[in-house]
Amino acid sequence: MSEPLTVSLENLHLLSAALLCGERDWPVLPVIPGAKRPAGHPERACPRTGRCAGGHRTPEQRATTEPELIQAAWAHRPYNVGIATGPAGLVVVDLDVCKPEEPEGAPDGTTSFKALCERAGQSIPLTYQVRTPSGGAHLYFAAPSGARLKCSVNRLGAHIDTRAWGGYVLAAGSTTEQGVYEVTEAAPVMRLPAWLADLLDKPTEPTAPSALVPVRDGTKAARTALERECAVIRAAREGGPNGRNATLHRSACKVARFVAWGHIPRHTVEEAIQAAGESTGLSAAECRTTIRSAMDWISAHATPREAV
Repeated sequence: MSEPLTVSLENLHLLSAALLCGERDWPVLPVIPGAKRPAGHPERACPRTGRCAGGHRTPEQRATTEPELIQAAWAHRPYNVGIATGPAGLVVVDLDVCKPEEPEGAPDGTTSFKALCERAGQSIPLTYQVRTPSGGAHLYFAAPSGARLKCSVNRLGAHIDTRAWGGYVLAAGSTTEQGVYEVTEAAPVMRLPAWLADLLDKPTEPTAPSALVPVRDGTKAARTALERECAVIRAAREGGPNGRNATLHRSACKVARFVAWGHIPRHTVEEAIQAAGESTGLSAAECRTTIRSAMDWISAHATPREAV
């Protein structure tokens, strides 16, 4: 009979947070202490043993609700708690704050979401909510039955992202250098409103413009391209011409054109593509190097927008 694990006071609250998520049937994954990147090995360094004996398992696939596995992981290090939103049956609406370099008065995620609700003639949903250390908010919703929604970037509006299949969020109790994730609304998790589900489930392919009318909304095209390429990256697999790193570089180059044309901020693209790349198991450093290489090259060689 194995002896019970002893958990230090330092990470006891994180273990409790992870176990609470497990009790809610929200699979959790260890995230590097004080950071947002999943712990564990990338695919290229997979030992093909233990839970990976049948092949490399992504962070989303390794997420668990089993108390024994959770206790074994959090007993050793004060890991942050990542919730694998897709397997948890969740869609989390991430309302972010504005970046310091954005113009004064630019709408943050909360403002954009309120405006979205007003345009739809809907009240702001009352559901479980977590405040992020940056001052943003995570609104938790139960995914609609029969749908397999994926993550999105700014699809619902400026500074509004969503986390579903292919993504994760840090649970309440996790910490970064900016502070702690805290529950601000302990209401039950409500079902994602149908009108929001419809907006997230609509096809993203842009309508072809008339040959007689020039495309003037470069920002909209840039957002569409960013969301599409993030989806391509998340679906990438290791090895070959369609491997993860090669796909990351190609997709970054495609969206980098819009950065060079001034249609979308570079930091917005880098953050979104970085998150998509890390969700495949690539390391944060590898993603940054690949993305910056693509961005710098395209910035120096992009064809002027008028010539396209």
